Amino acid sequence: MLANNNSHRKLEVVLAIPVRTYDIDFMGIVSNIVYIRWLEDLRLKFLDEHWQLNQQIEQGYTPILAGTEIAYKRPIKIIDQVIGRLWLSNLGRLKWTVQAEILSNNELAAVATQKGGFVSLQNNRLIAIPEELQKKYLQSQQEMQKI
Repeated sequence: MLANNNSHRKLEVVLAIPVRTYDIDFMGIVSNIVYIRWLEDLRLKFLDEHWQLNQQIEQGYTPILAGTEIAYKRPIKIIDQVIGRLWLSNLGRLKWTVQAEILSNNELAAVATQKGGFVSLQNNRLIAIPEELQKKYLQSQQEMQKI
């Protein structure tokens, strides 16, 4: 069973993830590529809850993904109950890092780290992390320090 120490997880989102028949490979387990789609679903939920994509586009920028690292811990099958968790683990001047975990029947099935930034829609160049997101991140840090 996974220890539930979420005190360091700033702006965490949680998503119940259905395993679909088309997620399964010839061995009867979830294909590795499906985890990448699940990470995208988690990032979209993060944006829905904390930093709406439509507002970013209106302000002339959008997030980009620069890299993904994932470690598979155990296979997931179609009958398993899957939960994804994603949180903002670092926010620098130009880049962000999120961490995620995929749980299968309350057991750790995969861990991932993704890095990215924001680019201007005018020139496709990297821009500084928006001030409002920096403030939200710092506020979340301060709230967690009180716990």
